[in-house]
Formats: sequence, C-alpha cells, structure tokens
Amino acid sequence: MKCEIIGDTAFPMLRAELGKGESIKAESGAMVAMSDTVHLTGKAEGGIGKALGRMLLTRESFFLQNLHAKEGPGWCLLASATPGEIAAVEVEQGRHLVVQKGGFLAGTTGIEVASKMQGLGKGLMSGEGFFVVKIGGHGTVYLATYGSIYPLTLGKGEEVVIDNGHLVAWDGDMQYKITKGAKSWMGAMFTTGEGLACRFYGPGRVLIQTRNPQQLGAWISPYIIFPRRG
Repeated sequence: MKCEIIGDTAFPMLRAELGKGESIKAESGAMVAMSDTVHLTGKAEGGIGKALGRMLLTRESFFLQNLHAKEGPGWCLLASATPGEIAAVEVEQGRHLVVQKGGFLAGTTGIEVASKMQGLGKGLMSGEGFFVVKIGGHGTVYLATYGSIYPLTLGKGEEVVIDNGHLVAWDGDMQYKITKGAKSWMGAMFTTGEGLACRFYGPGRVLIQTRNPQQLGAWISPYIIFPRRG
C-alpha cells in the first residue's frame, strides 16, 4: 500500500493506493472518493464491546470505515472534518499511542483503535475527559489536527509543559501530570486561560497542534449568543 498526503496544509487529503486484497481503515465519514474497485463497509473495530466503549466513552464512531480493494487495485481519498494537517505516525508492536478525541483519521490494517481510561485527576483536569483513544498494534496511523502539527522528542530527563488544548498525541508509556501553566495559579489563569497544562517527562514523543479548538470556541461564542445586526 502506498499512501500520500495531497493538497494544501489547511485542507489536505490522504490518498491511498491499494493493491488487490489490500485495505485501509478510517474514521466514519472520512471517505471523500474511491475507485469502483474499492468496497466500503462499516466495521465494529475490536468487536461490539470495544466499539461501544469507543463510541460512548470517547465520542468516536461506533463503526470504522473499511476500504478494501477486493476485485483489483484501486485508490481512495480520505479527509478530516476540521481544517488542519494530516500526519503519518509509526506505531511499533508492543507500544501504543494515546490520541486526543477526534484525532484519529485512518490507519493501516495492523493498527488497533480502542479507548483508554485516564486517572480521576487527569480525567477531570486534562481537558480530554476520563477516556482517550488508544492506538495499538503495528503500522502507520494518520492523525488529523486542528492547524499544523509539530513533533516534540524528549530525551531521558527532559520535561516539557504543554497547554491542554494543543495536545494531539503522545507515546503511551510516557509519564505526565497535570500542572499549572505558570509559576503561580494567578499567573496561570491569565497566561493559559484555563490555568492548566500537562507536564510530560522524557523519553518519548509528543505531538502538538498550532491551533486550540477551545480558544476558537471562546472566540466564536459571543457572535452566536449576541449575533450582529446589519
């Protein structure tokens, strides 16, 4: 299988070239176009129980799309609902990636999509809720971000503080805790808006996005509540 990210950085698409018998899985509604040799079906990833957990706990779709080149070689185009980049991330066997809700776009057949429970404190304060998306198995996962994506690779002993709304994904074996975004809580409230951030400890990788959907919602809300006239 050959996958290529095409289009501009704000509104890209993922083009997958499938050989006969190959398939790719994607988030429900991601398919934009496909050749007539590709069959599109819905699949409860991991069985009914895991699919229900993914839908109820992380607000992801119950069914994932399965695009299968059954009769011969074919292609398909996939896209995210939000403006921003698509990033390819490799997942190794025996390790997993933790992804924000709505961040999963597509993955090769070896990728497994499930839900993961956070601790009580992290669930209440991280902005992600008690459950996040867990990407396991092995292969390539394609993540959809709001804005551009930027990887941070931490060595052993290194730390980084990230605003919650800019988090996309991180290695599942990384240690992290919820902290204030500045030295004092008063400073944190004025500098981060919500006063909370995540402190990650290396080694490992963290993917961040350049735009914050929470800030977009705060910017839009006055226009929805008090629409302009004229």
